[in-house]
This record gives sequence, C-alpha cells and structure tokens, in this order.
Amino acid sequence: MKLVHIALLAVPVVVASVSASMAADAETSFFVTSVGSGNGGNLGGLAGADAHCTKLAEAAGVTGKTWRAYLSTQEKGKRGVSARDRIGKGPWYNVKGVLIAKDLNQLHLGPNIIKETALDENGNLVNGRGNKPNRHDILTGTMADGTAYFPRDTADHTCSNWTSSSDGKATVGHHDRHGGGNTSWNAAHESRGCSQENLTKTGGAGLFMCFAAN
Repeated sequence: MKLVHIALLAVPVVVASVSASMAADAETSFFVTSVGSGNGGNLGGLAGADAHCTKLAEAAGVTGKTWRAYLSTQEKGKRGVSARDRIGKGPWYNVKGVLIAKDLNQLHLGPNIIKETALDENGNLVNGRGNKPNRHDILTGTMADGTAYFPRDTADHTCSNWTSSSDGKATVGHHDRHGGGNTSWNAAHESRGCSQENLTKTGGAGLFMCFAAN
C-alpha cells in the first residue's frame, strides 16, 4: 500500500512541472542571442538575423512564434527600416516570465532591461561589465527611440545593413546598462568596425536582441 501511495503523490508533481514549462514557453517573447552569426556584423541582412532568432528559440523549445531581430537599416535618400516597427506591439517577457515591457512606449522610455533580465534563449545571463569576456555590446543600428537613422546621416551605423564583416560600423546598446557613462540598452556607442575582432574590442560578440512579433 505504501508503494501505491507514493506513486500517486508523484503524479501531480510531474504534471505541475510540465505545465510550468509549457507556460514559460508560451510567455517567452524576448531574449538576447546566446551566440552571434560568428561573422561579425554580417548577419545575412534582416532576414538572416530573423532566421537566427527563430533557430535559437526553437532549439530552446520555444515554437510557434514569429521572431524579429531588433535591428534597423539605412537607405540612401530615405529612412530605412526601424527596429521598433519590426517587433510587434508587446507585451514582451523573458524566458523566466519576467515582463520586459508592456508596449513600445515602455520599451523605449523605461524598459525592464538590465543584466538580470536580458537573458538569452536558454534563460542564462549574458556576460556584461565585470565579466570576462565582456559581451554587453548588443547590435542594434538604431537611435535611442528605436527608429532608423535619418538619410542626412551618411555614416554607416548598420554594418552595411547587416551584410558586412569588414567595412563600416554598427550602433550598439548595453544590455546590462553599464559602461562608458552611457546606460542606453539600444544606442550606447558605435563599434570599432564590423569584423568579429573589432566587435569584441569594445566589449561585444555580435549578439543582438530578439522579440516575438505575434
């Protein structure tokens, strides 16, 4: 009788665990990539970056969502694609179910993005200031309000729209909100270049942020 009693008690624990895992998967709508493309700022354009987000999310068990990389582009003579226009309307939660922002306004004016919340797709912390190596430079190519740079700004801020691993530069944010006197999560400074080596020199690894747009 004791053996039967123990087995019956174990069943709800297993069910509860599975239910909690399913709930976390359903809620996950934001993460920092655990790895970049491995080719510096060449992400294969926006399409390649989106595909990278999807691949990482699905490998972590989060399926059935449309993932968009938080990246802007530039175009000659007109405004490029803005990161904020690509990622849906929110709300967004990290892998542990913590609210990042309820909508686009909160995301760009006061998001809950710090080292402890800007987790990767597996729920792990991403190295920041004070860690070795520091990897807090997050590729964005965007201005602080999430919009693309104006056409009059002819400098490259997007590694040639995320196709260059040599020439150009990229605007980066700091996921840990520390370093260089700039606490911006999406527009802290420019990278030294677009190669993997140059991205690491200012404290990065070619990582970027992914948001579920649905």
